[in-house]
Order: sequence, then C-alpha cells, then structure tokens
Amino acid sequence: MKTALILMSILIFGIDNPLPAQEKLTVDEIMDRSRDNQTLSGSEYVGTLIIMDKKGRERVRKIAAASRRYEDQNVDKRIIKFLEPADVKGTAMLIFDNDEGDDDMWIYMPSLRKTRRIVSSDKGKSFMGSEFSNADMAAENSADFTYTFLGVEETDGEPCWKVGVVPNDEEIADDNGFSRKIMWLSQNDFVARRIIFYDFYDELLKEQTNRNIILVDEDNNKYRAGEMIMVNVQNGRKSIMRMDKVVFNPNVKDEYFTTRYLEKP
Repeated sequence: MKTALILMSILIFGIDNPLPAQEKLTVDEIMDRSRDNQTLSGSEYVGTLIIMDKKGRERVRKIAAASRRYEDQNVDKRIIKFLEPADVKGTAMLIFDNDEGDDDMWIYMPSLRKTRRIVSSDKGKSFMGSEFSNADMAAENSADFTYTFLGVEETDGEPCWKVGVVPNDEEIADDNGFSRKIMWLSQNDFVARRIIFYDFYDELLKEQTNRNIILVDEDNNKYRAGEMIMVNVQNGRKSIMRMDKVVFNPNVKDEYFTTRYLEKP
C-alpha cells in the first residue's frame, strides 16, 4: 500500500517538470544551496520548545544546543540538552548528520541513566512528545529523496521555489514518517518558509511554518530559522521551537559531541 502511494505521489508531482527558462538553477541545485546556506561551521544556542495540545494547553521546555561541521569526516554533529522543567532536565540527544549513508542518533534519559541509540525505525517518531519528529532534528540525506520543481509561489510575501519531495523507497518513507512533502524555499536565502507533510494515505498530516530567519554567519551568508511552528492537522496539536539566543562559533568544543558528554548533568 505504501509503495503504491509513493509511486502515486511521483505521478502527482511529475518527473520532468523543468525550471522556468529564466531560472538557471535546477531543483537539485536549489536543494543543495538550501542545505549549504543552513550549514554552519559551528554554533551554540539556547531555545524554547512549546508543546500545545488541541485545547491550547502548553508544556514549555528550555533547551541548549550546539553544532559543528567536520569537513574531514563529512558530517555535521549536534547536541541538544533539556535544561528545564525538572521532569525532563538532563535529557539529551546527540546527532551525527552524515553526508552519505544513514544519520546516527543517540538519546540519554536521566530516569534510566542510560544512553540509547535511536534506530532508523524510530526516526519518524515524536521528538520529546512534540509534533516534530526525531528526523526533523536532522538534515535529510538528499540521496534518499527525489525532488521535483513545482513552480514559483509567494508565501507570506516571500517569493519561493515550490519543491515536491518523495522518499525513494518504502523504508525511507517509514523512517521519516511521511509519504511525501512540499517545500516553499525562499529565493532570497534558500531557507524553507513552509513545509507540508502527507501521510501514507496521501492525506495532509502536518504543516510547518518557519519565521524570524536569522543571518547567523554574515561572512558566509549562513541562515537559520529563529522560529519553527509545526501544526498537526489530524490531531489538532501544535509545537513551537524558538531560538532565544544563537551565537556563531566555529570552535565549539569537540567533547560536546560524545556520548560521554551526553550523560553529563
């Protein structure tokens, strides 16, 4: 069933939909620029994760995070630690975004005093009870998806390229938790302003809106979304991830990106 839906999605998007003549970038080049413009040599930030149920009741989590690019290893490494409230304090996730092959993820749960590796089948599951998935915390591997140009369209007054994304096989779809998605990528900074996700019945599942785009590394034109809002249209829940403070730092300590540091209080 899922494989059939994925094939149907490819037919919906089309496979030979070229960019307009006036555009010089192919859809794959657009996606490459989008990834490159959001890849920092290093950064640290503190943020807030707000989880809202369908009645609007909120749970608020404070987090600290760091990332660093290792060109010699072809990987971006990042760590996310929860600072408060008390029931999640110390929970931490370590992510290795590998340029090729599967990403590596680990999570530390203080209540269990144990670090657990997140297997591929868990990547599409909820990140800390939010509407974001574990997979949303990592950059997608371009080799796992087929990209199709769908046109040019404004979103919130921002001129965007509209791009269809389909997982290349059923396993990848399962791991990421969606059958297809559509992205609106800014023609100014290549950061997605809107993303909609479809489930395995090709029904609308979630909608992500990115706001407050921050120029983090001015010398190299590197950007990050300062606020990401994910709305699950099927269950009425919403989650908001905000960067309260972000600092460009290409010299983030190597020790941050180890399972030993993951378990530090």
